[in-house]
Amino acid sequence: MNQADSPVVSYAESPAALLAAHYRTVWQRGEPDMAEINPALDVESLGFARHAGDWFGVVITPWFLRLYLLPGGGTLWGEIPAGQRRFLELPGGTLPFVAAREEELGTYQFSTLITPMSLVPDMAAARQIAVDALQAFIFGMPSAVPPSPPAAPAPDTSRRGFFRRLAGKR
Repeated sequence: MNQADSPVVSYAESPAALLAAHYRTVWQRGEPDMAEINPALDVESLGFARHAGDWFGVVITPWFLRLYLLPGGGTLWGEIPAGQRRFLELPGGTLPFVAAREEELGTYQFSTLITPMSLVPDMAAARQIAVDALQAFIFGMPSAVPPSPPAAPAPDTSRRGFFRRLAGKR
């Protein structure tokens, strides 16, 4: 049986640590294009939680920031061949996910949010982008600005308006 025929492994526990360890190894082996590396960043996976039974989270590396979908026995996972893309409708919008398979990870799908990472100043900013992306796409973005109350009609500033207000009339 070749890799393409291998059954998809469903993760019972969060794959966050496995993904972080994998990309740390990739980083230590010097595999990423060094021209696209942001030395202010490190490898970290965060926010991994089940969504409709499958695993979603973000992986930050010095060369990319990606949203990951891994099988968890839920309803969002859709099997496609490695290298192919599918579009997944999420609460915050539709994103393209590319299928991939790694010996250490098995089958997964990812959507690249940022690459290269040269414009991300530090890990705090990368983490904030990751949290914002998860909030936006997985949970639907709450309004960043609370809705303002309905505007009161502008008061009549004429002399007549002044006397009307003084008399208790509008």
